[in-house]
Formats: sequence, C-alpha cells, structure tokens
Amino acid sequence: MRTAEAISHGAISVVNAMATGKGAALGIQLWTKARVTLTDNPGQIRAHIIGAPSESTSLTCTTVKIILNALAKKYGAVVETESNIPIAVGLKSSSAASNAVAAATLTALGPRTKGIEIVRFGVRSSLKARVTVTGAFDDACACFFGGLVVTDNRTSRILKRYRPSRVGNQILLYVPDSKRYSGDIRKGSFKKITRLVELAHDEALRRNYLLSLTLNGIAYSSVLGYDLSPVNDALGAGALAAGLSGKGPAIAAIVPDRKVEHVISAWKAYPGRIIETALNLKQATARVLN
Repeated sequence: MRTAEAISHGAISVVNAMATGKGAALGIQLWTKARVTLTDNPGQIRAHIIGAPSESTSLTCTTVKIILNALAKKYGAVVETESNIPIAVGLKSSSAASNAVAAATLTALGPRTKGIEIVRFGVRSSLKARVTVTGAFDDACACFFGGLVVTDNRTSRILKRYRPSRVGNQILLYVPDSKRYSGDIRKGSFKKITRLVELAHDEALRRNYLLSLTLNGIAYSSVLGYDLSPVNDALGAGALAAGLSGKGPAIAAIVPDRKVEHVISAWKAYPGRIIETALNLKQATARVLN
C-alpha cells in the first residue's frame, strides 16, 4: 500500500483567539513529521508518537479517520509521528501534528489537495479531538504556510498574510517544566481582556506584530495566572517583543542577534529549558515514499 510523509512547522502566538475569536500566529522552525501508510483494514487506525509514547494519539487517529471517512472508507492506516515541538506548552504542537498527518494522509491517497483544504481537515480534527478551544485556525495556517498569518477563526478566514524579515532577529522560547492542555481552559475569564486583545489584533493587521505579541502575552498572562517576570526580564535584556504563547506556559521572545545571549542569561535564572529557533517562511511539504 502507499506510504507518504509530510512535515509541518510550529508557530508562536501573536494574538491568541480565545478571547475574541480572532487571532494571529507566526511560523517558527520547529517541526513535526508524519508518515502514513494506507492498509486494507477499513476503519482501523494504528498510531505511534516517536519519543513520546505516553502522549495521546487521539488527534492523529481522528485526523486520519475524518479524511478516510470523507474520501476513502475502504482503507485503514498506520501512522507514525515525530516532533521537536514540546507538547502542551503553547507552541502549536497539535496544529503542526494535524497538518502533517492530514497532508501525509491526503498525499498517500493520491489527489492533489490545496493547502487551505489540508488546514481545514486539521482544524476539524483538532476540534473533534478537543485539543483546541477555538479551532486554532490561526495556528494551523501559520504552521502550514509559514510567516505571519492574521485570521478570523470564527469564519475560518485569512485576513492577512505577510513575511516579516528574519534578518538580524532570532526567536527564543522559554519552556517551563509544566504543561497545560487546551481542554483544561475555561473561556469565561477572557471577557475582561477582550478590548486589549482586539487592539493587539488590529496592530497585527497593521503589521505591528511585535507590539501585538507583547500586548497579547501580557493580557493572557493576567487571566491565566502566569508570572510576568520572564517576559519583563526578556524585554529588559533587549528583546523586541516577548509574551505568552497560546495558553502557555511557554514564553516567546523575538530578539536581535546581538541581544540573544543577554536574554538567555536572564532566563537561566528560571527552571525549565530555553530553545533557540528562527522565523519559518516555508510551507508544509509532503511526498509519496512508495
């Protein structure tokens, strides 16, 4: 049977859509790979996450099932995923996974599918698997297309896409040891930050994404109960922008090359790890292996 593999990159929040239904996200060079082999066992999906066997494969299986139920009910599948994106910390591991699995499944089936349709399959799967509060259309688009994507998640529309310059800047991620799953978030507390999040979204549409990222991070940290000290320390050490990514607990900072060591030094005082990465401008890719 046909086997295909795909890769989708990760992303960070510029505007989290949980408060208003409108979001923005920025692609980064972390990645998730998926390999899908079609089988002659209809409806049977077997999945494995390399390096994280204790994590749920519900999203992976749901993604494949939705696609096969829509396009090819005569098949089952064996799915293997691998990723260097930390899980459940706000760095879009679910969006990257659903994109990669959807792209690999559709490529194995053979029909050429537009990128936005691959994203939509992934978003549907994420909602059904309950790994997202909003559908994460903004995150999925940034992971799939790269660059900066501003969206209205309520209508699954891309409002603006642009390519921020990656010359002279790096992206640093502070990842605490804890995790926070999207299914545990309660939306009611976000009403108090609606206006600030709307302002951040407006600024993202105006290409002021550095301001958006910081405003958004401060707003969500306040209602989710996170300490702002890592954000303040990053900004004080020279970061152009810093803030909570997704529902956290990861903090993302955009940092000039000459200030990278300063920010790393400031963050070393906190428990957890620091990841150095960069802006991603590449679209997700997929290929048939046999």
